[in-house]
Amino acid sequence: MLLLSVLLLMSQAKGAYLECGVRPIFEGGPQYSRIIEGMEAEVGEFPWLVSIQTRNEHFCGGTIINEWWIVTAAHCLFNEELIPTDLSVVLGTNNLQSPSLEIKGVTTIVIHKDFKNLNMDNDIALLLLNSRITFSGLKEPICTPRKPSPSTWHECWVAGWGQTKTDDRNSMKTDLMKAPMIIMDWGKCSKLFPKLTENMLCAGYENESYDACQGDSGGPLVCTIEPGKNWYQVGIISWGRSCGKKNTPGIYTLLENYSPWIKKVTEIEGRPYNAEKMRMPLQNKLMRSQASEFPEPGSPKFRLLLCLLSYMLF
Repeated sequence: MLLLSVLLLMSQAKGAYLECGVRPIFEGGPQYSRIIEGMEAEVGEFPWLVSIQTRNEHFCGGTIINEWWIVTAAHCLFNEELIPTDLSVVLGTNNLQSPSLEIKGVTTIVIHKDFKNLNMDNDIALLLLNSRITFSGLKEPICTPRKPSPSTWHECWVAGWGQTKTDDRNSMKTDLMKAPMIIMDWGKCSKLFPKLTENMLCAGYENESYDACQGDSGGPLVCTIEPGKNWYQVGIISWGRSCGKKNTPGIYTLLENYSPWIKKVTEIEGRPYNAEKMRMPLQNKLMRSQASEFPEPGSPKFRLLLCLLSYMLF
């Protein structure tokens, strides 16, 4: 019985993960593209990305950080008339016109108390969903960055359903678009943007027009340390001077500065976020927890299980 129990537990645990920053469905290699007149993202390439909507219309992006919480930009929600029941969150799809969309409601909007609309400092907010997300290959949480983050990242991307042409609100796509990004030196960027704060970072692509645009706000800038490793959300799409202007980076909220805030807010709301828990494969957790439930060798329960196992086998 002990052997059968072990085999059963292993079969149940196999393939089950709480691990963040993984893309189990996406198998393709990187394809360079632009959100401005860009290329569509592959299915399962950004399983943490969600569409935040009002009246069934997309207006901002967001990111799954665990089964209850979405992180986005504060300026997306900075409207005194906006209440949680006005919002819906679409998950697990690249196509917002799909006939079978998974849609969740919102119970709580938390905007950072020090958000400043004038200079976009502390441009971060959280949404508490009305029901738990069941993770699958199309719905996965992103890893939140540890501090300090690596000095360099191997690869970074942004994605969204925003405008694909500058100053053309009718150019928003219902299919998810993506763009490669390179994080720019903060000091160099601050010379271009004097109101840049230490809660912001800059990213663009030298001599190219790769950029996010209106409607992409709130979505993630995600990076990986090396091929095949987990993806981390480094920034939140926040603001910029224009869309797709060469050698002009976009500005992102630096997410690593807000890990304590996220932890505090989620605890207060009764759905605490644990970054370390999200990084741990569920298989390892299950095996450790189940192993702790087995009787100690030499104990009466252990001897009884051995007798039963011997009886079944012989």
